[in-house]
Amino acid sequence: MTAFTEIPILDLSQSHNPETKPQFLTSLRHALLEVGFLYIKNYGIPDSLTQEVIRQSRRLFDLPDEDKLRIEMKNSPHFLGYSRLANEITKDRIDWREQIDLATELPVPGKDEPRYRWLRGPNQWPSEQALPGFRDTFTEYIDRMSKVSMEFTSLVAESLSLEASAFDKYFDKDQQHKLKIVKYPDLGTLGEEATGQGVGPHKDSMLTSYLLQASDHKGLQVQNAEGGWIDCPPIPGTLVVAIGQGLEALTRGVCVSTTHQVISPPAGSGPRFSVPFFQGVSYDARFAEIDLPPHVLALKNRLRANKDDVEMTFKHSMFDHIGEATLLNRVKSHKDVAERWYPDLLVEVEKRKEVLRSRLTEPVQPVATN
Repeated sequence: MTAFTEIPILDLSQSHNPETKPQFLTSLRHALLEVGFLYIKNYGIPDSLTQEVIRQSRRLFDLPDEDKLRIEMKNSPHFLGYSRLANEITKDRIDWREQIDLATELPVPGKDEPRYRWLRGPNQWPSEQALPGFRDTFTEYIDRMSKVSMEFTSLVAESLSLEASAFDKYFDKDQQHKLKIVKYPDLGTLGEEATGQGVGPHKDSMLTSYLLQASDHKGLQVQNAEGGWIDCPPIPGTLVVAIGQGLEALTRGVCVSTTHQVISPPAGSGPRFSVPFFQGVSYDARFAEIDLPPHVLALKNRLRANKDDVEMTFKHSMFDHIGEATLLNRVKSHKDVAERWYPDLLVEVEKRKEVLRSRLTEPVQPVATN
């Protein structure tokens, strides 16, 4: 597999024209198989809405701390709400960012529903008095981005010689999608303990995500096959699309999910803002790989060897439903929420860690089984 040196830019409007759609699908297939990241432009959201999203995002972090902490994530069993600076860890290191998690607005699940469905539910919104227009702006943006993500997923299917509806079984009719608004303070405003890790190296979960880079800072970097970090700078009028581990798993490794990170802005440059939108999947869905045409599988085999580094969410041997693994992942990532709402699951997660740690450190000689 050739190591990419830049992120491709695709014009989504070309997929609407029968004359340009075939070339668009070819370019999309290249991005899916060889990069795992791409920019899209002309994706159908008015620039006026985008600019209002950016304006409201910045205003959120200007609120007094008491207003932000009133909607702190630990108040929500749905893992929605505000997270303080340095509240999350990636690769055992602090992520120097603060953020709020929002989602498609849904009611609280019923008493008889499976526990993992509590991942779905209502948002915690800043008050209209504190941030006029904030809720309306992000409700509209989430709704429009939901349509963009579903259209894009159908194009992914077509680029792999599948029916446009191939992934539909993984979505609810009232599918909940998620969104973050993130502020990365510049290093000059942080203490000496700050490492420069805005968010550590990771791969996105689920199927696809769409990043609006809401300031002019560089900082997002994507890792190529040789381990090099390629800058993914802001380009006006675009979104950055990342392929998630779910799509990689469902396509048996044909679509590649790529490691990426964010570097904190340098001292004196001001904070970096971003608004990533994460396409959701049905928590009731059962894992099932997509049947791909032999010529598409052959493309993957020619590019890279088989590998299995997909997170547990999409390992069907471990869980019956995607929601079960997703809930455990959230418990691991947000211990403050878990301590309040899922203490028994947090104990279970910690037990699993200890068992795995003991198995990895015990003095046992490996013995072949065949």
